[in-house]
Parts: sequence; C-alpha cells; structure tokens
Amino acid sequence: MAERLIVIGGDAAGMAAASQARRRSPDDLKIVAFERGRFTSYSACGIPYWISGLVPQRDQLIARDPATFRDRFAIDVRLRHEVTRIDLDRREVIARDLTGGDEVRERFDTLVYATGAHPVRPAWARSDVLGVFGVQTLEDGAALRDWLDGDTRPRQAVVVGGGYIGVEMAEALIQRGLEVTLVEKAQQPMSTVDPDMAELVNDAMRGVGVRIRTGLAVTGLQERDGRVSAVLTSDGPIPADLVVLGLGVRPNVELAEAAGLPVGPSGALRVDRRMRVPGADDVWAAGDCVECLHRVSGMPVHIPLGTHANKQGRVAGINIGGGYATFPGVIGTAVIKVCDLEVGRTGLREQDAAAAGFEFVSVITESTNRAGYFPGSRPMTVKLIAERPTGRLLGAQIVGWSEAAKRIDALAVALWNGMTVDDMTALDLGYAPPYSPVWDPVLIAARKAVDALGR
Repeated sequence: MAERLIVIGGDAAGMAAASQARRRSPDDLKIVAFERGRFTSYSACGIPYWISGLVPQRDQLIARDPATFRDRFAIDVRLRHEVTRIDLDRREVIARDLTGGDEVRERFDTLVYATGAHPVRPAWARSDVLGVFGVQTLEDGAALRDWLDGDTRPRQAVVVGGGYIGVEMAEALIQRGLEVTLVEKAQQPMSTVDPDMAELVNDAMRGVGVRIRTGLAVTGLQERDGRVSAVLTSDGPIPADLVVLGLGVRPNVELAEAAGLPVGPSGALRVDRRMRVPGADDVWAAGDCVECLHRVSGMPVHIPLGTHANKQGRVAGINIGGGYATFPGVIGTAVIKVCDLEVGRTGLREQDAAAAGFEFVSVITESTNRAGYFPGSRPMTVKLIAERPTGRLLGAQIVGWSEAAKRIDALAVALWNGMTVDDMTALDLGYAPPYSPVWDPVLIAARKAVDALGR
C-alpha cells in the first residue's frame, strides 16, 4: 500500500511541505491536502494593497491554485473541507465537506498540521451586524472589497487595533477616500517597535489624515437597520459605517490539543528543529500554528509571518521526503510601509531585552537615506540596542523614507551572526550618493552604540 501524507491547511506552510515532500517522493507517496477556504497558497500580506487598489486583481495574490498542485505535483487538494478531528490511534483524520455536508475519513501514515492562526475577534464584534470585517484570509478581503465597491458606499471607517494589519488597512482605506479613525487600547500603535520610534510612525499616519485614538477600549457596536453605525468606546461612540478588525491572531491549535499534541508556553504547538511534533510518530507541524526559538532571547515565541511559514513548511517537507533539514529559529525581522514611511525592526525591543534579563544600552541616530546634497535625500532614524558590556547587538529599528526599510536586513544578518556593534563599525557596506551618505546610517548608529558603551 502506498504511503499516505495528509496535510491540514492549504496555505504557505502546508503546501510548501506537500510540494517538497512530492519532489523527494515522486512515485510512492499519495498526498491529500484539506483546506477549509476557497484558495491555496496566497499572499495574505498583499490583501491591504488589493483593498486600496494598488494591486488591481485578486488573483495576482495567488501564487499557486489547486489545479497547479494537482497537475504539477499530483497533490489531491480538497477545498472547502474542514478537518474536525485527528485520531492518532487509528491514524486518520475526519473532515467535513462544507459545501455538501458529508463527512470524509482519510487514513494517514504521515501528518502535517499547518492550520495557521485565528484572528482575534472579541465578543463585541458581533457577526450579525453588517459592515464589520476581519482581514485574515482572501475570503475576508473579498468580502471587504464587495462592501466597499457595492451600494453601501461607506464614508467613515474605524480600524480597531494598531498592529501591522491595522496600520496597513488604515492607509488602504484612506487611499479609498474614507475618513479613518484608528483605535488602539495601548498607548501607541505599532507596538512592535519602541514608543520613541512608534511616534514617528504615528506622525506619518496623522499626516495623511488618519485620526489616531490611543488608550481606548472598545466596548461594543451601535447599529442602525442591521448595519454598524458607530463603535462604542470607553470615551464615547465613534461614528462608523465600516469597521475593520486588526487585533492580531492566536495560533489555531484546538484540533492539535484535542488530539493530545503538546502546546508550548507561547500558546502555539511545540515542534523540534526538524518541525516534528514531540511524542507523536510521523506528525509534523509548520506555520502560524507553531512556536519556535528566538535566537537572541533563547525563549520560545510565536511570531506569525509568511516568511517563517514558507521556510518551516519547506523544512518539514524535506524531512518527510527523506532528506535532512532544520529550522534554526527566528529573530523577529519585519518591515512595513506606512504611507510613504518605511519601518523595519529586528531582534529585541527595550522591553524584550529587559524581560530577558539583559543589561543594555540603546542609542538613536538621525541620518539621511542618500548623500545630503543628492536630490530626494530624506531623514532616517536608526535605533540600536546592544548588550552591556559585550557590545553584542540585541535589536534594531529603522524609520525613514525611501531606502530605509530594507537596511534592516544588514542589521538582521549582524544580529543573526552574533556580531558586536564594535564589529559593525567596520562593515564594508555599499556607497554611492544616490543610495547612502559616505557613512551609512547603519555605521553611524554602530559608532554611537560603541561610544555609549564607553569604548
């Protein structure tokens, strides 16, 4: 009997694992992938740009459709099938056909758990009130696009939550011509960077017309004729005929927990470096449902990003197919565009470094993205956090204009390899007036960190 691989989840991690396993087992492996949605392998990160109109067509966000997986990889992709139970003793999964309602049972020899993450949807965000949207899946994006393009003609939008998705959606709705208020329970949006750097982001958002309300708890919705008319907060109602939720996600591990698979301290599924689930024979997991090692703090973390999901799925698939690969961990590198402002971050923030028990210094430097005399020169702010007294880089953040965000990659490589700020002052970085001052902003920040350490 041929070996059977069952994949739960048809997005980045699951389909990367299935594709890699197929490449290494071309003849003797039957692969079935269950996906409860209507799409496979798409860019959720691109949804705000489709909403804004910058990306014209929905299908531009789809990397590979089910037909491609069937024809090129002989993977039996079953859309609109939700797995409801995993039976490890019987080595089978039970799924429900969401279209026809039938129950399906499939035996497996090997299982990949790649269920992703759930968007956080609080009780006040009632599903029976029209005009309230999450932006987690391509189906979510399609529903929001239909609302914007339909007869409803919304004018006032409230975005609840100031993380990556919330900030990007606020910009997208401004570009669609709506009045936008962003509500954040904490004292700042963009909590992935330190408050001093987040304030630069807030200024840019206000500059394009986003009204930012911080320190507010949303308590409910007001409706009129079944449609949202206001968001109720601890400081009174905010008018809205469109509400977008950007409150983050939590790992989708309910099926795994019910099957007895181990969940780690981050709330996500535990895996080893090869993406195997400990204590379960031939069960692998990858993507937004798993936790992994933070290479700087040494702690298990849940950082749901498409970059990690694709790499983890590839590692799992290589191992399933008889090869050998490991996922070495993460350092939390991320970039985001906010209006014309670019933001990059990697490693630990100040509060993370303190929580991990590090003694550290932090420095902020102001420079420019190009030579000061060159047309288009704009400000760039770089923040470095370095361990005291070793000088080892612990984290970095950049906020600036053109050519700012991707500079974080140089800092991420330094961080990944355990470099000190002393080492970084001599980095041989590229220079030409259209791209950098003669002293690159990264080098200027490293020199200031060395000074702060009293070298």
